[in-house]
Amino acid sequence: MHPPSSRSRIVFAAVAALTVLAGCGSDARPAATSGGVSTPAASTPAASTPAASTPAASTNTTSVAATTGTAGSTGSGIDDTHLTVGDQAYADTPTVGKVFACRKQTGNAGAQAAGPWFNGDGTWDLTKKIFVQGSVQWDDASVTFSVEGDQRVVASNGLPLATTTGVFPVAADDPAASYDRNPNTITKQTLSFSIPAAPTAAATSTCVGGEVGVAINGVPIFNAFDAGGRDAGAWEVQDTCQGHPQDRGLYHYHSISECLDTPGVNPSPLVGYAFDGFGIYGSRDANGNEISDQDLDECHGTTSAVMWDGAMVTMYHYVATHEFPYTVGCFRGTPTQSAGG
Repeated sequence: MHPPSSRSRIVFAAVAALTVLAGCGSDARPAATSGGVSTPAASTPAASTPAASTPAASTNTTSVAATTGTAGSTGSGIDDTHLTVGDQAYADTPTVGKVFACRKQTGNAGAQAAGPWFNGDGTWDLTKKIFVQGSVQWDDASVTFSVEGDQRVVASNGLPLATTTGVFPVAADDPAASYDRNPNTITKQTLSFSIPAAPTAAATSTCVGGEVGVAINGVPIFNAFDAGGRDAGAWEVQDTCQGHPQDRGLYHYHSISECLDTPGVNPSPLVGYAFDGFGIYGSRDANGNEISDQDLDECHGTTSAVMWDGAMVTMYHYVATHEFPYTVGCFRGTPTQSAGG
């Protein structure tokens, strides 16, 4: 899928501050009755404008360059019925299958109970996970993509363009409420992301904050954790497009929405941009095989031929898989959004 056409774009006359969040932020959910789950901790907004910003300062960098995998090269595949649960899977340096995070998320998580899709052996079954009910269209959704100098500027109102959401707050009679009583309402935002238009690998890989990028439909992409440092993909009950709102009404993904990864297109299309400018692509290689963590480097990326700005080029990019950490484990390039988040 490609960025929206000009017919879908709205020019923003002014752009307010971007809220950069850690995990899901505070969603004022009831204290847990099981599994040590309670209310997520509140997060602090950080200002951002469409103009190029200064790369986030952080001592959490590493001089160990990420290795370059070849997507699908091992043919390892993924067993969607036994995905490893990534609770507290933090790393102090870039590590395959973990998140090199600028800080650990120590708030209280959202989902109040483990669903029946947990296998009891440290894995979970994606094929058994339920979804928040509903299919809501957002006719006023808008997102624009433009290149200004050396920056790619993405302006969005946070509502998903051309994809649907579930009904939030989660209804009491929705089966999802038994496991994740998300009480939040999806609301329109004013967001702007300014990222490198021609990304390059940095000398050192950089830690990630609460947000790691933005999807091509204008929805922010959070890291793989919930507010308590648990595997958000495994624990939190999202809608059929893998999204949900946090307490400030910001709809977001922790893993890339299946609604953006066009079936039958191999390799998978561009589904988002990381904050270091590199593209995030869907989970299939050129042969249609599902890519696994073991096919990727420590930042969850690889170098292969992909469609980029209208041309097929061989370049580094991230891959959105079904395995934790789902999208970006660390930044291979230099991020222009706050890494502290």
